[in-house]
Amino acid sequence: MAGARAPDPFNVLAVVQRGRLEYEAVLFAASFRATNPGFRGRLIFAEPQPGPLWPGDPRISDPAVRALLADRFDAEIRPFESRAFGAGYPHGNKIEGLSVLPPDSPFVFFDTDTLFLDRLDRVPFDFDRPTASAAVRGTWPVPTLYGPGYTAIWRALYDRFGLDFERTLDRTQPDEHWARYLYFNAGWFFHRDPRRFHRLYLRYARSIHDDPPAELALQPLDPWLDQVALPLVIHALGGGRGTLPPGLLDGAVSCHWRVLPLFYARESADKIAWMEAVAAPNRVKTVLKAYAPFRRMIYQGRGHKARALFDRDGLPRREQAIRNRIRRAGLWMR
Repeated sequence: MAGARAPDPFNVLAVVQRGRLEYEAVLFAASFRATNPGFRGRLIFAEPQPGPLWPGDPRISDPAVRALLADRFDAEIRPFESRAFGAGYPHGNKIEGLSVLPPDSPFVFFDTDTLFLDRLDRVPFDFDRPTASAAVRGTWPVPTLYGPGYTAIWRALYDRFGLDFERTLDRTQPDEHWARYLYFNAGWFFHRDPRRFHRLYLRYARSIHDDPPAELALQPLDPWLDQVALPLVIHALGGGRGTLPPGLLDGAVSCHWRVLPLFYARESADKIAWMEAVAAPNRVKTVLKAYAPFRRMIYQGRGHKARALFDRDGLPRREQAIRNRIRRAGLWMR
């Protein structure tokens, strides 16, 4: 509409580190820049630094990756110190890495295994009402035969931090069904105030990790800790479910592809063609081919061999069944 005010700029954050994530970051940045010309914010990668919580060096190991991210894709690689998690819980990098964000701009965090399909400014972010990815299954908690159940476990967490548990319930879902309770995939999330989000996320995650409520005594927290703490943060900051229209993130604008064999098996031909186009320029190809799973799946055709194992109109319902079939064919890698 003529005269409408352009949305405020925001920054995009992901975590980059040695190994798989550094090569995922190349695909991330390549697809982001291809679909977001003229992006008004910053593209930032948070990089953990060596320290007492890392037995090895977690920084980018391939100089060509660092050069490509910075020079071709105009990404800022910002260091942070791991003071809470480190190698013992690498998923904690997305929590501690929030510290690198400029304090004066809203942000959107994405996992590095994200492919951008369209302009991010198509997404009407309400940065005062944060939310996160709803592409999630009931992976946590895992109620035991003799209890406690979902309600008691989640209530204990909200009570720990003085939050209103009852307001988070989706009462269209039955009691003791996982979807009744606020639960997200931590593959993306956003907010207006990166410092406040970081402070709460770190406080809640450390408290749960170091001193879990009694109701969590038999619950696994690795790798689920980030997804256990995230709904508490989002609720505390005034957000919740459905503050974005469906079908944009994890849909028409972005694809959280997770691992290449699953991506080739499940996603549309258009998405696969786009990933391969993004990976095709010589400078990108030279870097990505240094990582064996990308070389074999994208450039040597193993991805299409994995895809040929399935009928997309009749995919197994359980992800484990898809994984098992790919493994039996000798095509699983990540």
